[in-house]
Amino acid sequence: MEDYIYVSSDDDEWNNQDYNNDDGVFLEVESNGICEKGSSCKVIRKESLLAAQKEDLQRVMDLLSLKEHHARSLLIHYRWDVDKVFAVLFERGREKLYAEAGVTLEIRKDNEYSSSSVSTTEITCQICFEDASVEKTTVMDCNHRFCNDCWTSHFIVKINEGNSKRITCMAQKCNAICDEGKIRDLVTAKDPTLAEKFDRFLLESYIDDNKRVKWCPSVPHCGNAIRIEDDDGYCEVECACGVQFCFNCLSEAHSPCSCLMWKLWMRKCKEDQETVMWMSENAKHCPKCHNAVEKNGGCNLVRCRCGQPFCWLCGGATGLQHTWSSIQGHTCGSYKEGEEKKSTTVRNDLLRYTHYYERYMVHHVLKLEAGELQSKDFSWAENGFNRLLQSRRILSCSYPISFYVFGNALFENEMTPKEKEIRKNLFENLQQQLEINVERLSMFLEEPFSDYREDKLLETRMKIITLSAVTDNLCEKLYDCIDNDLLVLLQQATHTIAHYRSKGVAKASELPN
Repeated sequence: MEDYIYVSSDDDEWNNQDYNNDDGVFLEVESNGICEKGSSCKVIRKESLLAAQKEDLQRVMDLLSLKEHHARSLLIHYRWDVDKVFAVLFERGREKLYAEAGVTLEIRKDNEYSSSSVSTTEITCQICFEDASVEKTTVMDCNHRFCNDCWTSHFIVKINEGNSKRITCMAQKCNAICDEGKIRDLVTAKDPTLAEKFDRFLLESYIDDNKRVKWCPSVPHCGNAIRIEDDDGYCEVECACGVQFCFNCLSEAHSPCSCLMWKLWMRKCKEDQETVMWMSENAKHCPKCHNAVEKNGGCNLVRCRCGQPFCWLCGGATGLQHTWSSIQGHTCGSYKEGEEKKSTTVRNDLLRYTHYYERYMVHHVLKLEAGELQSKDFSWAENGFNRLLQSRRILSCSYPISFYVFGNALFENEMTPKEKEIRKNLFENLQQQLEINVERLSMFLEEPFSDYREDKLLETRMKIITLSAVTDNLCEKLYDCIDNDLLVLLQQATHTIAHYRSKGVAKASELPN
């Protein structure tokens, strides 16, 4: 194999593994201890939403011998976490379980408004204080009875307010949940459309109140929801409509960047976009005299009026000798702080941000281009294109990490200067290795290999398969470095990241109707 492949001294392990079968198709692999066979998330379409809800309801109804509306009240209170319901039952008992959720199964006999039976044909409603026949009143599980007009008005107000998933009794200090069947009957007689809205709220509560289920953030909305099968909300999924997103924050897939960093980065990109674009397109600051230099043509080696040559791409000082691919005494793969004391803090911050923003955008744009390339009916090439697409996204999202972790925006006092230098070098070394191999993979994938002779086609195939394996290995190492060397050291629980998946974002499978 040619020397363009990077393999570190401790990476011999991957070279002895079978990454493809006879057809060149990648085998299933495990990453971070998570087996990638099968899907751990499900697509819930409009047609399968009722079935998904019924499944959890039936489990609770069977275990506790409850009616459906009681089981729904329990699950809504515990955010549709069936395991949580069972845990509270066994740890605290049935009485505590019901009381906390407002589920009342027994008649209260110590309340002035309650009675186990009605012996008269007419009663006085304790809400409107009007007399009404028994037939025009309704009693709930808590045994509170009021006239149908008052109940209906109460339900209509709650539904219009959007608080209809757990409507409580009107009686003072009573937190019992009203029977949804009785709510439906009373509201239907007054306003059938509002009754349909109530049913829709009950159905959609399975998504709105469920920590394991979220609507797909597609625009326009595809109408699908995604359910994950475990408690790890820090994962990235792909809906049946093709949208890939972070399940925790509903943004586009952004690992290995944490949700908080991504949110801050998106806000900063929006706020500083015009300034950065002007800086990127029109001017750079000389690394010696710090004056703004504008380039109107020529190559990326420029010279300031003070005589200092520097690289137009990163602004780093260089020598004057250069070829088409390199500049003497210079590499711009990692950010160098430079002589910051000679310029203002504002200027340094802008230069630093511009450095990372340019590299973030380069891979972001190339990621989109990689997604449009054709595989030319070769399965091994298709795998290579998928690896290239995923690696571009990972590289793009790695630059916000560099900006925040090694700057002073979030973690100013979390690391000593020595610790920061060591971890910065480690991270940027992995980042640069990944960039090098991604560019090489991209170069081979752009070749017209469908026209090659059989021997050259086989050689190109092996190069693409090997480079795909190398980039996969480096991507996993980059995730491991971020998770175990950076975020653990920073002790920031708010910066949890999704696990690395060798096959990319998890594709949700269909949930049966």
